[in-house]
Amino acid sequence: MRVIGLAGWSGAGKTTLLARLIPALVARGLKVSTVKHAHHGFEVDQPGKDSFVHREAGATEVIVSSARRWVQIHEARGEPEASLPDLLGRLSPCDLVLVEGFKREAHPKLEVFRAPNGRPPLHPEDARIVAVASDVPFPEARVPVLDLDDVAELARRIPDWAEPVDTVLRRLRGAAQ
Repeated sequence: MRVIGLAGWSGAGKTTLLARLIPALVARGLKVSTVKHAHHGFEVDQPGKDSFVHREAGATEVIVSSARRWVQIHEARGEPEASLPDLLGRLSPCDLVLVEGFKREAHPKLEVFRAPNGRPPLHPEDARIVAVASDVPFPEARVPVLDLDDVAELARRIPDWAEPVDTVLRRLRGAAQ
């Protein structure tokens, strides 16, 4: 498994780019998984569904399974937020893990930059940004800058920029100590 993140300010288009990249990476024969950080509460099940009832009744974990998919819901119930190493450790084996968010963590990242967003670029200050997908050029950048809309080229290069999960986990765990 190899890991790379997509980092950028809110509104830069990370999710939009991921939605375009995943099919391009899968078409290249890669098995892709994702980890998404949310800055707020979110729901994955619906009121009235059995899983929701189980969770609301106090279950810490609920697994829902069918012939087509399964999902595990873990209710933190006052526990600290799961760390990126914890989440990476829960993934089933795959070729490539795309991490959306966790922009302050020490894993390799592709910065998603969109000028109309009005926020400064991250790459000048973050040594873990290995490339930038942008709608404007950055001639002074220390890393490759690719066109944000060139999904085919991004899909070709991203696996090379990603790092083995063991390397990433060692760095992340070392940074946490």
